[in-house]
Amino acid sequence: MGDERATVAGRVQRVARVSAGVGGLVAKYASGRVLGREVPPEELARDLKIALGSFKGPIMKVAQMLATIPEALPEAYANELLELQQNAPPMGWPFVRRRMAAELGPDWRGKFASFSQDAAAAASLGQVHRATSHDDVALACKLQYPDMDSAVSADLAQLGLLIAIYKRLSPAIDPSELAAEVGDRLREELDYVREARHIALYRRMLAGEPRISVPEVMPALSTRRLLTMSWLDGQPLLSFKDAPEAARNAIAEALFRAWWHPFSRFGVIHGDPHLGNYSVRGDHGLNLLDFGCIRIFPPNFVAGVVDLYWALERNDRDLAVSAYERWGFHGLSRELIDALNIWARFIYGPLLDDRERTIADGVKPSEYGRKEAFEVHKRLATLGPVRPPREFVFMDRAAIGLGAVFLHLAARLNFRRLFVEAIEGFSTERLESAQSAALTGAGLAPS
Repeated sequence: MGDERATVAGRVQRVARVSAGVGGLVAKYASGRVLGREVPPEELARDLKIALGSFKGPIMKVAQMLATIPEALPEAYANELLELQQNAPPMGWPFVRRRMAAELGPDWRGKFASFSQDAAAAASLGQVHRATSHDDVALACKLQYPDMDSAVSADLAQLGLLIAIYKRLSPAIDPSELAAEVGDRLREELDYVREARHIALYRRMLAGEPRISVPEVMPALSTRRLLTMSWLDGQPLLSFKDAPEAARNAIAEALFRAWWHPFSRFGVIHGDPHLGNYSVRGDHGLNLLDFGCIRIFPPNFVAGVVDLYWALERNDRDLAVSAYERWGFHGLSRELIDALNIWARFIYGPLLDDRERTIADGVKPSEYGRKEAFEVHKRLATLGPVRPPREFVFMDRAAIGLGAVFLHLAARLNFRRLFVEAIEGFSTERLESAQSAALTGAGLAPS
């Protein structure tokens, strides 16, 4: 009963704090309108970053997610929110001891040969500690912060206020579906039993890829709030920015396969491909480190992604329309399709170019995609608003995140060759069969 009261109290307190921060911005904007003063987007965006920056939890993660989805937020908002700190302050040792005892029982220390008091990494929802098993296996223990269920519920309730602010700034895109999708994925990230199954799924899907490593879960040392897995030794990906080109190319190719093979063969993507979710092995292979944000797509959606590629290559408008409809877009006019194709050609551009090249191909990284995004926004502001389907959210976000990693590496690859290899022999029926078998084997219900 005490824990229940604490949870309710924590939720109420969280709602009050976030409402005060975000709601105050809505009031500021509304009062400005009444007094005849428009609050500049840049000013409102700075205020929003300040309001959210103190919440080292789900609301910060939501803001960062939205900031990485092109046109989900105005540029001024995205630029400010991307500066929010990725790392939260770690829990202190007394807190960790209580949390570990709550998950594994009062004798939890005896279940490890060693357990580091200091966190190896800390993020918005939890932190990781190094440990060793009694049979001398190096372990990573991912421990969730307390009362995250309440924090997520409270913060997602306030997401509507962020959307309300955005809708008042003449949006080209209706972000309603984006908010719903972000909410569902964020709730899934709290369930470490599900994440353990995601890891099992990736071990199955990438079993034939020797240059990609996936950790092994230790079920006896894991719960819904504690995930214990094998520790994968590696160096931060950013430490290879100045490595020889051959090393950078090898890392980038492994990353390409780690992302596109699961998607094209099984309809599964890693929805959060940022730099901290990978490390590089000694042979320039890749370690995958985090599996909380995984999106499983219906086979028909994957078919739309493949069809749009061929539509752009062949300049086949009818096939492009069919592809967008497979994705879940409806009622698209000819003008809207032309606007969407501007962004599609940008995303697919490296995959359509049959030569070795970098992702940016001579464009300054700071300018990469800006021209296309501006043109799309200008057209949609006149033709829209467009409501992107839910499935589009993490597909687009992941593609942008993946491109950002390639930008950091400045790798030179024939991306078209790698992509065509990934989709070779693709059919909806083949994917549906492979997906069903992989999900069932990993303990996940087929979609």
